[in-house]
Amino acid sequence: MQKDNRNEEAVSPVIATILMVAITVVLAGVLYVWASQLAEGNTDGDFSMYDFAVTDASDAVSADSGEALVYVAMDTGDDLSWSTVIVQMSANGGAYGECTTPGQTAGTACVVTDNGDGNWGFGEEVTVSEGSDDICAAACTVQVKILDAASNKLIYESSEISVA
Repeated sequence: MQKDNRNEEAVSPVIATILMVAITVVLAGVLYVWASQLAEGNTDGDFSMYDFAVTDASDAVSADSGEALVYVAMDTGDDLSWSTVIVQMSANGGAYGECTTPGQTAGTACVVTDNGDGNWGFGEEVTVSEGSDDICAAACTVQVKILDAASNKLIYESSEISVA
């Protein structure tokens, strides 16, 4: 008699299997939605996977304009077209000026020059120079910003680099 009571109280193996399959399907659906949202979040042209290094490019600065001030190397990231980024530079804590990029007529603030291929590639070092204005007549500090041209979102901002 006691054996019959235990069978009546036990969960049927068929019901247990159905419950396990249902839980698995729900969990798989949740994981699928989460993974697809994560993938969508990384296809919007996000520049978060980029890193750059800025180093002094000058032997000695003078009162002349057009002098090379810093090198900016792309240490991490895919090739960038110059039309997708904005490079800005600040000297001695002043306001940032937008640099002209390769292929553009040199401006007053600063000028970026590359290897002439029209792209900024992984491992490539570009030179940021003074434009027609003399920004650093003597030793100064320089900071560089790189922005997404479409959204003006900051991609990278360097620390202050001493230019001698």
